[in-house]
Amino acid sequence: MKLLIDTAGVQFTVGREVQPKTDQNGVQRVERNTNVPMWSVQLVAVDDGGAEVINVTVASTQPPKVTVGSLVIPTELQAIPWAQNGRNGVAYRATDIKPHTASKSSSTASAS
Repeated sequence: MKLLIDTAGVQFTVGREVQPKTDQNGVQRVERNTNVPMWSVQLVAVDDGGAEVINVTVASTQPPKVTVGSLVIPTELQAIPWAQNGRNGVAYRATDIKPHTASKSSSTASAS
């Protein structure tokens, strides 16, 4: 089951350089159906309840163009519960992660 996450009210910051998502042999993983390379982006999600670090997988021919410390917006962020060999957790996936573009109107106001 895939669950779409409501990201309204959540601020996301990149916590680490984008990394290729690799298997146990160090080979970059690809999507099964498309053979598109997968990337892992560490995000710090902050809302009024606190902060959480999540690793988000993105499938793309090129890594997302984001930098450490920058504010970003994950597109179609999903939580995917998993269970394997007696272990379980939640995997996160997004269709894209884009830089947050702040409104310029507040920075261009003139002081009198």
